[in-house]
Amino acid sequence: MKLVTFLKADAEKIGAVMADGRILDFAAAEPRLAVDMLALIRRQDELLPLARALAAAPPAAALIDQTSVRLLAPVPRPVSMRDGYAFRQHVATARRNRGLEMIPEFDLFPVTYFTNHLAVTGPGEVRVQDHHLMRLDFELEVAIVTGHPLKNATLEEADAAIFGFMVMNDWSARMLQMEEMKLSLGPCKGKDFATSLGPWLVTKDELKLERTAAGELLHASMTCDVNGHRLSNGNADSMNWTFAQILQRTSYGIQMHPGEVIGSGTVGTGCLLELNGSKITDNLWLKAGDEVVLEIEGLGRLVNTITHAPERLVDVPPTLVGGTLPDLYAGTPSGEAGD
Repeated sequence: MKLVTFLKADAEKIGAVMADGRILDFAAAEPRLAVDMLALIRRQDELLPLARALAAAPPAAALIDQTSVRLLAPVPRPVSMRDGYAFRQHVATARRNRGLEMIPEFDLFPVTYFTNHLAVTGPGEVRVQDHHLMRLDFELEVAIVTGHPLKNATLEEADAAIFGFMVMNDWSARMLQMEEMKLSLGPCKGKDFATSLGPWLVTKDELKLERTAAGELLHASMTCDVNGHRLSNGNADSMNWTFAQILQRTSYGIQMHPGEVIGSGTVGTGCLLELNGSKITDNLWLKAGDEVVLEIEGLGRLVNTITHAPERLVDVPPTLVGGTLPDLYAGTPSGEAGD
């Protein structure tokens, strides 16, 4: 199923997208599923069969036109959100563009970092402030949502715990990211202002997944268009670490829970940092008014528009933002900005 969270008359609801594009409002059908997406995921053994039965024979009174509602992120408030670094092409190219050798540890283990699970947006407007707009970037990614608890998982257990897949845009303020990562604590203000998910959460049974010794692999083309111009073109099956491997590493020594979101990291060609450094684009960065469309085969089109949010007139600490940083592509290992 293609599951959605939406606003209707200021009420947050969940439903499923039908073949004709209409949305089945689970709360308007019988039996009523008046729950949020996290509850559906946590109680999937009980509630998913009911949802599938409703979708198989949707009552006319519960079908609504997409244009009459506002789509939110499918999982608006994840339990947590991490992002990965799974595509070698992106990592190697971004490092090469900064005069760095490929880091050998990439092939030893998958890595993730925590990002802000309380700054999730869905389709539509993404509001950013002045410093975000200094080298604002998109990142074309696929994300999974966990559906079962995990701890010290095997690859098989990790695959079985994946509830579904989504399109993910890991917005990146590259100027902020470059200055703060010189302190070797990872990305924070360069990443924490917005991550967009959507338009749907697609359950695994609808997708082309290949079972491999390293875990299931999603075969799905991935593209990004900015203002109608195709900039990025890749495929989810070029991940060098599978989501099962990422979850196995992530669950080592900790208890993971249903409703956690993990992104793949950027697919090759999937951000302006990489494209600019490769001279495919010429110092191109996002600006207010730009439309960014990420599309992944089977997962839908995530359409966002950049909107400038005015600054509050308050005193802020001094910052390097404003042109005193070294060139973005002349980084050092302590100044990573590859994802």
